[in-house]
Amino acid sequence: MDSKKVDVKKVNEILNLSTKILRVGFIIAVILLIVLVTNLFIAWDLLTFIKNVFIVLSPLFLGVLIAWLFDPMVRYLQNKKIPRLAGCIIVYLLVFGGLGLLGFLLMPSFIDQIKEFIVEIPRIMNDMKGFVSDIFKSLTDSTSLNLSSTKQEILNSMESFAGGITRNLPNTLLDMTTSFVSGSISFILGIMIGFYLLYDFDKLHPIVIRTLPKAWENNTKDLINRINKSLRGYVQGVLIVMLLVFLTQAVGLTLAGLKAPLIFAFFCAVTDIIPYFGPYIGGAPAVIVGFTISPMTGICALISIIVVQILENNFYQPIIMGHAMKLHPVTIMIGLLIFQHFFGIVGMIVATPVIASVKVVLLFVDEKLNVMKKIKDN
Repeated sequence: MDSKKVDVKKVNEILNLSTKILRVGFIIAVILLIVLVTNLFIAWDLLTFIKNVFIVLSPLFLGVLIAWLFDPMVRYLQNKKIPRLAGCIIVYLLVFGGLGLLGFLLMPSFIDQIKEFIVEIPRIMNDMKGFVSDIFKSLTDSTSLNLSSTKQEILNSMESFAGGITRNLPNTLLDMTTSFVSGSISFILGIMIGFYLLYDFDKLHPIVIRTLPKAWENNTKDLINRINKSLRGYVQGVLIVMLLVFLTQAVGLTLAGLKAPLIFAFFCAVTDIIPYFGPYIGGAPAVIVGFTISPMTGICALISIIVVQILENNFYQPIIMGHAMKLHPVTIMIGLLIFQHFFGIVGMIVATPVIASVKVVLLFVDEKLNVMKKIKDN
């Protein structure tokens, strides 16, 4: 009896170890698949082609995204006996009316803060140079190292950066204005296309399904529903979290006494879309500029960044996002590094939903073919 118990225990240990190895192998397989597909895209120069197509058809893609996001709300209203056309109008009024009202309230202050920040750039750069000089002076006094050449290189880089901003400011403003006008036209077209697609969105799904062989229909419906559920929950959650980060960060940075708090709060909200690394990318400029104003402002800005990050990690993400992606943090981080290497910041933004979609597909295939079970049995 004792020997049998020992054997069962060993078998369980081996099975547990095998399961862990399989999980690691699954993660590695996902990463290798992403790297392979990415390298194929680069080798065939498909990225440039896709980029050009996306730029030209950006209103259409925006319309599809809007229709895809808003469809559950319209279907909910349909279930409440509200006609689909009326539901589309109600959803559009609520969402874009709310965004328009928020923009109307915040835009004047936002524009004033941009102007104020542009005027303050030379002073901020001088303060930052003084801040850097003080740091190097403290390091030299405490370590007796000669860091003058390193300090001068950093100061020269800062001077070159500040000079570039001043020289290129008119062209930069012109480019920003042109991009804003072009983007606004594309956005308006996208909203219009989105409305028409949203009205007929419930008819598109059956049309796509009918183009497939009969044997594939049920599995395709199931797979599409799973991917939709995962991605829609992620996108909707990210947008809500970004809004909450912007509002709370704006309050915190205003109380900290930071110049142009709305600009820094908006930057924090935008970069927050990047998991794990985003909050640090967005918070660093606010803290640095805060310390150029005064040590107390810098400390208060840092406290604001930390408090909002705590709120996000413990309240915003768990309550709003839940476990929409159901991805291990290590998987997300590795995916971020790979996508950043090939696609830069845009790659970091799309990394998580792409990896989540790949995972859903692989799990679906495994569920239908029992690949993992067959491996374990062997």
